[in-house]
Order: sequence, then structure tokens, then C-alpha cells
Amino acid sequence: MDEATKAQAIQEKELGNAAYKKKDFEAALKHYGLAIEKDPTSVIFRNNRAAVYFEQGEYDKCIEEAQEAVNVGREHRADYKHIAKALGRIANAYAKKDNLKEALHFYNKSLAEHRDADMVKKAHQIEKSLKEKERLAYVDPEKSLQEKELGNSAFKKGDYPTAINHYTEAIKRNPSDPKVFSNRAACYTKLAEFSLALRDCEECIKLDPKFVKGYLRKAANLLAMKEYTKATNAYEKVMEMDPSCQEAVEGYRKCIMSQNDPEMVHQRAMQDPEVQQILSDPAMQLILQQMQKDPKAVQEHLKNPDIASKIQKLMECGLIAIR
Repeated sequence: MDEATKAQAIQEKELGNAAYKKKDFEAALKHYGLAIEKDPTSVIFRNNRAAVYFEQGEYDKCIEEAQEAVNVGREHRADYKHIAKALGRIANAYAKKDNLKEALHFYNKSLAEHRDADMVKKAHQIEKSLKEKERLAYVDPEKSLQEKELGNSAFKKGDYPTAINHYTEAIKRNPSDPKVFSNRAACYTKLAEFSLALRDCEECIKLDPKFVKGYLRKAANLLAMKEYTKATNAYEKVMEMDPSCQEAVEGYRKCIMSQNDPEMVHQRAMQDPEVQQILSDPAMQLILQQMQKDPKAVQEHLKNPDIASKIQKLMECGLIAIR
């Protein structure tokens, strides 16, 4: 091809670009077509014409033109970035046609040629959309109920792992049913998997904020985890909703009694990083020893704001008392 013909092809491409920017798509197609006639070996001209078809909503034409751009590019050893762009355009067209599997296929092909950040983002979005479509297609409340009943049967037999499997399948089939999350939480509690049980309780409450059993199971697991304050709050929530709930009343009493147990108070306090830091300070160790021998000495130490705040922290945790 002589230089004059190449120059004419580029000139037609520039005219096409100008028309494209003005959204004069018919003129753009005319100029890109002339550019291709003068230089049929160019990937760029075909890519540009595919872009016009995309803007016109002619997605099948866009795919066909972009695929031809890929073929021409490979035949004439075009820059891999131009081939990647054509493949990405095919992917965009399939995405618009809601053919997400083909869209993902071509995004991945594009990324295999050149890892463009925008293509990576689009591929991730398509993957996410595909998973959500698959999840929604799997929802079937009737099958969920069947799995739930199988789970209940296994639970009654004490076969908690099998019950968990059935409840998990029931959740996949109907993720908006709070009772199934509550049932699976009961299994985890039986297996002493308190953190997993608590997670299901939270999901159960999220789905139905007035589901009393969800709060009761949450409180029971928090109590087992020795999270007494949080357990107390959960039991209080139940008593607000159902003042006659004896399980909540008994659980609340257990929490209060556990918090008043000196040994439990000490264990809980020693888990506090701030308390650990105070007690590991040699200066504070001497002050505490002095306070044991001479209780009146505390008044002098309280004049120091830093020491006073540390003593106050130990008092709040129940580790020391000033008389």
C-alpha cells in the first residue's frame, strides 16, 4: 500500500472520529467504511466501526465487526492492545445482551491479551452478577421446607452435623427464612460452636427483628461465651418484647450472678489490654502494694491525674476497692 492511500485512510478515520464525537453515527460509519476500503489491514478502523454499532444498540453487528477486527489483527500481527480492545468490545456487547457467560468469556480473552484495569473491573462485576443470578435461580421455598423438615428430624435424633447440612441447604433454597437460621444456630450451640451459632442468630434477627427465639439463642450463646454484658442486653430485649418469657428472666439472672462472681470479675478484667498494661507497670505495682499496706496512701496518689485515672480503671473493673 502506498503512503498516499494510507494517508487517505487515516484522514477518513479522523473524519469518522469527529462525527462519532458529535454522535452523528451514520456519518461516522460512512467514513470508517471508506477508511477500511483504503486500508483493510487495520484493526483500529474496524474497532471504531464496532464502537459505532455499540452506541447504536446494534450489538450483533458490533460483535461481528469486533470479531473481524480480531481476525484481521491476528493475520497482520497487530499490537495485542488493539486485539484486547476488540475482544473487550465483544464482551461489552454480550453484557448489553444480558448474555453474561459469553461476556465473561470475552472479558477473560481480552485480559489474556492485555490486563486493562477497566476490563478487570468489568469482569469482576460480571462474575458477581453471574453468581447472584445462579443464587436466585436456586431459590425454591418448597424445597427449602423439605430440607428444613429433614433437618428437624436429624436434630431430634441428636445428629447435629446432618441437621446442619440440611438447614444449610434450606437456607440456600430460601435465604429469607429467619427460622432456618435459628434452627442451624441451635445445632451449632449443641456442638459448642458458639461463634457460628451467634453469626446465624444475628442473621436471623436481621431478617426478623421481632423474632424472640433469635434473641434468646443469641443471648444463650453470648452467655456461654462469657460475654455477660452483651447477653444481658439480649435478654433485656426479649423481656421488652415478651415480659412473661421465663427463659429470658432466668437467663438475665444468670448473667447478673456471673458478673457478681469475684472470680469471673477478675478473669474478665484480666482480658482487658488496658488493665494488663496498668498491672504490668512497675510503678503501679509499687503503688498498689503501698495501698494494701497503708490504705491512707491512696489519697496522696489520687492527686496525680495519670495515676488517678489508672486507679479509677481498676476500680471500674472490680479489681480494687477504696474504702
